[in-house]
Amino acid sequence: MPAKRAKRDMLSIADLGKDLLPIIKRARRLKAERRRGMMRPTLRHKNVSMIFEKPSTRTRTSFEVSLNDLGAHALYMSPKDMQLGRGETIADTARVLSRFVDAIVYRAFRHQDEAELAQWASIPVINALDDREHPCQIVSDLFTLSERWKTYAGHRVAWVGDGNNVCNSLILGCAMVGLDLSSATPDGYHPDPTIVSQAQTLAQKSGAELDFFTEPAAAVKGADAVYTDVWVSMGEEAEQTAREKAFAGFQVNAALLAQANPGAFVMHDLPAHRGLEITDEVIEGPQSIVWDQAENRLHAQKAILEELLR
Repeated sequence: MPAKRAKRDMLSIADLGKDLLPIIKRARRLKAERRRGMMRPTLRHKNVSMIFEKPSTRTRTSFEVSLNDLGAHALYMSPKDMQLGRGETIADTARVLSRFVDAIVYRAFRHQDEAELAQWASIPVINALDDREHPCQIVSDLFTLSERWKTYAGHRVAWVGDGNNVCNSLILGCAMVGLDLSSATPDGYHPDPTIVSQAQTLAQKSGAELDFFTEPAAAVKGADAVYTDVWVSMGEEAEQTAREKAFAGFQVNAALLAQANPGAFVMHDLPAHRGLEITDEVIEGPQSIVWDQAENRLHAQKAILEELLR
């Protein structure tokens, strides 16, 4: 009998290591199979808890449908409906759930809570978003770009906006696959320096070039894709006025897009605040691949679930 594999978490996209590219390749096959109606229940009889501290449209729906397609069962759990919301510790919650289910998908406000849950759980924990990273989103985004490019080498993605959790995972993901990245963020809103340092080490191995600017025009020059996100994330509503002032000039509009390479793709992880970080003209334009990004969350997460649970 083969030895039982140790449990594996995905708190950061970097946790996927050498399996990132095979997961992207697997997502492509899963997408093709679903469109042909040939879904296989590879995770039959598996049960997965989904703890969501934050509201969700794409993440919750895509994970529930993913698990259904794979023959597994999803249990949506809001902290207000759990003892966790009444003071039970994360450690106790992790140990109890580990006796009932096969994995936990956790959408948390704080990365330290995500890490604590993983520390005490004896089953895989998947980061469905926290204040440090959004790894599932970037696996999906890299898959979306792979549908358009034969290779990542020689291409560049520009990030324009807040150095937030999505930006952090994007920096790491690009460094892992050898995709060049230029980031433009205002002073005071730069990506996590520890993430940047980690990504630079990864980039030395993959050959990716990572550049960081404070001017959007500098970042989009030579870019084959331009990516943006909301300026005010969940939990930052009290900073809205200050943030909108700081990000003035960081809007992805037709004028900025014209400074990228001809035909550069437009990316946004949604939900979008139209008229702020991006204009209707751009998000609805022919260069937008936003809706493919959203759909591909489903296929990428199925591949992640298979990798961690099988």
